[in-house]
Amino acid sequence: MLILLPPSEGKAAEGDGPPLDMTALSLPGLTAARERVLGALEALCAGPEEEARRVLGLSPGQAADAIGRNHRLRTAPTLPAWRLYTGVLYDNLALPTLDPERTARSVLIFSALWGALRPADRVPPYRLSMGVKLPPLGPLAAVWRPVLTETLPAGGLLVDMRSAPYAAAWKAPVVRVRVFREQDGRRTVVSHMAKATRGALARALLANGADPAGPEELLKTVLDLGYTAELTGTDLDVITG
Repeated sequence: MLILLPPSEGKAAEGDGPPLDMTALSLPGLTAARERVLGALEALCAGPEEEARRVLGLSPGQAADAIGRNHRLRTAPTLPAWRLYTGVLYDNLALPTLDPERTARSVLIFSALWGALRPADRVPPYRLSMGVKLPPLGPLAAVWRPVLTETLPAGGLLVDMRSAPYAAAWKAPVVRVRVFREQDGRRTVVSHMAKATRGALARALLANGADPAGPEELLKTVLDLGYTAELTGTDLDVITG
């Protein structure tokens, strides 16, 4: 079982480790694409601030800090991905409290800048989302798709907890985890609650030592963990009250 996660918009403010070493990152098949995307981001952030703000979707209040970070990525202190990403999904996942060997083989974090990371990969804080059209490369999901398809393992059970822009960067046969709130017989999606539930479910699967081989086994495991869930095609629908 491999759990696919999105990054978080919220990130740790600073790293405390050595500068970026691209060759030390996992998935070395992504190195050339990482260099291309990093170079394009550096060039954008070295140019006019107004253009960088427009491309990156930054508010005036965000611009100075975000652009400055992006301009110093090769020399800034790094930290492991499990500390870099914050926000409600990662709060509920609590990666630092889980077995690092288990998370190393069972968790993959997708990134607009790095393609995909293992939790222990050390990178600096940055600002870039998968929905960006980064000049001169274009839409980042399209940039990453062929490289990720060539590099990532497509076998085994892939439990997909990514948001749509990151799911578009690698389209493999997955079990997509959807979260619904049910009230009075009606099901709705509440984004904050969905992120929290995905994080908690990922934690439960990892802490439990579960290794389901397919969608039916995954459903049984999730039910045994106390969740209300059902399979809809190849989607795992988790229902909350």
